[in-house]
Amino acid sequence: MTIPDTMTAIAVPTPGGPDAMQIAEVAVPTPGPGDILLRVQAAGVNRPDVQQRKGAYPPPPGASPILGLEAAGEVVALGEGVINLALGARVTALCNGGAYAGYVAVPATQCLPWPAGYDAIRAAALPENYFTVWANLFMLGRLAPGETMLVHGGTSGIGITAIQMAVAAGATAYATAGSDEKCAAINRLGAHAINYKTTDFAEAIAKLTDKGVDVVLDMVGAPYTPRNLACLKRGGRLVQIAFMQGSKAESFDLLPIMVKMLTLTGSTMRPRTAAEKAEIAEALRSHIWPQLDAGAFAPVIDQVFPLAAVAQAHALMESSTHIGKIMLHIAD
Repeated sequence: MTIPDTMTAIAVPTPGGPDAMQIAEVAVPTPGPGDILLRVQAAGVNRPDVQQRKGAYPPPPGASPILGLEAAGEVVALGEGVINLALGARVTALCNGGAYAGYVAVPATQCLPWPAGYDAIRAAALPENYFTVWANLFMLGRLAPGETMLVHGGTSGIGITAIQMAVAAGATAYATAGSDEKCAAINRLGAHAINYKTTDFAEAIAKLTDKGVDVVLDMVGAPYTPRNLACLKRGGRLVQIAFMQGSKAESFDLLPIMVKMLTLTGSTMRPRTAAEKAEIAEALRSHIWPQLDAGAFAPVIDQVFPLAAVAQAHALMESSTHIGKIMLHIAD
């Protein structure tokens, strides 16, 4: 196919609210060594996109300044040295930025095939959440069959993915949410829901489990730290992946960490090296993609917006009323 010189993309000339995003015409990126050029059909909306739009999460050196960390579409050009993908392949990709656009250049090692029966929207809903959950819940958190897991924000894209993966791995999942509707959605996924607005989640975990859970996956941050530690059983692991309510805990008792031999860890995805992301991609290809191909579980899509309505998509993300993924349709 003929690749144009320019493409439609979302620009943020000045950080701000959802209306700060503007439709722009920019140059189509050139794939570097090891990269592919993807004609984007769909892209996912994620919390880091919102933070970048606000000016609070700048892209790392060398990354595209355009928003968007995951996309699905068709491979239309290959950079030097790419031998594991062919022109015309339909892939979903963990992007280093640039997905809110007609084309994006991505390392080939961060691409995975569309699962069987998927369209671009469902395929694009996978990378950011699946890479993040695998790296944190299973690699850092070491969740094993027969263990127990608590995730906060159980109806977010991350929360739903964590529940699905944990249950499929033979673990017992608990999740918090802030409404009866969201709690019902969590229960349908096979997890035990806790409404944090009506129940103290640490007290609920104490009643629901014998000695606590093995892993807590937290996106809330500092205010939850003491209760997260209280939820963990001996040898438990607290894995921190975001700080929606702040990263600085004024004070909490460190004694439980010693007494219960706890591990506190966490990570971010975007600054990881290409080699680290490639390792996660291969683990997903081996352990998770066969389950997606078989229909064992699938991403939950809340709403799909055209690229021109990206401000509405971000407003919905910030409202936290969605259940599952918010997606952008970019091209057929």
